[in-house]
Amino acid sequence: MTVSQRLAELGLELPEVVAPLAAYVPAKTSGSLVFTAGQLPFVAGALPATGKVGDGHGLVPASDAKGYARQCALNAIAAAAAAVGGVDRLTGVVKVVGFVAADPAFTAIPGVINGASELLGEVFGDAGAHARSAVGVATLPIDSPVEVEVIFEFSV
Repeated sequence: MTVSQRLAELGLELPEVVAPLAAYVPAKTSGSLVFTAGQLPFVAGALPATGKVGDGHGLVPASDAKGYARQCALNAIAAAAAAVGGVDRLTGVVKVVGFVAADPAFTAIPGVINGASELLGEVFGDAGAHARSAVGVATLPIDSPVEVEVIFEFSV
């Protein structure tokens, strides 16, 4: 099954690639790899939430942040597909780096980034298995609760 067929089966559509917020490109190829810039959870051009992830009033709940990490991964697929000439040229996932803007008391960072990892597994199957880092940070661009970057393999 192709990646585009799998996306359709999952009821997912690739979003438009978000224009860079600064001096970089959304994705860049090197050999048979495509590296995405950090992807924020934009939906229709806007962040669905801002702020720190944690438990308590005024914080982004971890379950919501996990969904935002999933959106980041979908945005990464879109950026990589645009860089290589189509989603069906993507053949697998090599590495994921996820960042969570975390309240100092929040330590469940890996669970949030599982949203991205699980989406990539659903889309790519066994080829979606990847190495990963999940990092808690004080702040992210434009107060996003999560950011994810992905390295994909693609057919040259």
